[in-house]
Amino acid sequence: MAVIHFLNVKEGDCSVIQHYSGHVTIIDVCNAKPVTFVETLKDQALKETAKSDLGIRGNFQQKLYPVNPVIYLKDHGISSVFRFILTHPDMDHLDGIKAFFDEFNPTNLWDIDNNLEKDFEDGSPYSEDDWDFYTSLRDREPDDNPNRLTLFSGAKGKYWNTSEDGTGGGDGLQILAPTKALVNDARESDDYNDCSYVLLYRTDEHRILFGGDSHDKTWEHILSNHEGSVRDVDLLIAPHHGRKSGRSYAFLDVLKPKMTFFGNARSEHLAYDAWNYRGLPFITNNQAGCIMVDGKDMSVYVTHKPFAEARNPKTFYDRAFQGFYVGYIA
Repeated sequence: MAVIHFLNVKEGDCSVIQHYSGHVTIIDVCNAKPVTFVETLKDQALKETAKSDLGIRGNFQQKLYPVNPVIYLKDHGISSVFRFILTHPDMDHLDGIKAFFDEFNPTNLWDIDNNLEKDFEDGSPYSEDDWDFYTSLRDREPDDNPNRLTLFSGAKGKYWNTSEDGTGGGDGLQILAPTKALVNDARESDDYNDCSYVLLYRTDEHRILFGGDSHDKTWEHILSNHEGSVRDVDLLIAPHHGRKSGRSYAFLDVLKPKMTFFGNARSEHLAYDAWNYRGLPFITNNQAGCIMVDGKDMSVYVTHKPFAEARNPKTFYDRAFQGFYVGYIA
């Protein structure tokens, strides 16, 4: 069974793909911490609070109950990670990377070629240790880190989009961005949003698009070179968590996603209007908590029961997905 998970991880990103091959892909990480018995009990207590009926009145408030991806993966029986994809080197996409790698030691790291340096001020919500750990991976010589890949739009390779014998679709991942030019521009400007990985995942004739923090230049490239692949997609993981970002949303007129998942941010910072204007449906982490999708039939499950009940009075709990049924993306 192929399953896509969109985790509720504060104002950051973390997505999980369980492929038919048995491989697990993690796209970005946020709010990851080492697992201790005390934290496990605390996490369970927060889950129970999140399932209460207090959130049914308008604002579902699930941003207050973020999950630790390390615990989440273990709860779902995931003990190894085949590839970790860092869409770009912003801290809200690599928060807790050291704890995550210590626990799962991913076989492959997809990274962006960069020489970015960061300063950490007192009171930063992020750990300088995570940045130092990431740069220790980034800055190794290729011979010392042979499984770090810096890939570009259109790249083909064993396992991600070809099978072991070089035929077939492998794990169904198509790289739409970045290009070398976008990466070079980012290195010059120190603004890495527009060199973010944008990935199209194909499963059972369905298409799921992971937008990273991609901005206007990236979408110009995608619509010029991959329009057929992204037109009328089934599911969009919103670029930049769904934030407004002073950007054009004309790409939505081509994508016309049947469903979009938004991350967490203050409501005034989210681009609801761009979706509402086009009549495009969306679900946010703040409403649903974590969101799980069956890659075979595109059925949707969420961890927050009151939201599921509001969307579907006939909801039920599914132990395989560890969530409450909402409906189908169709």
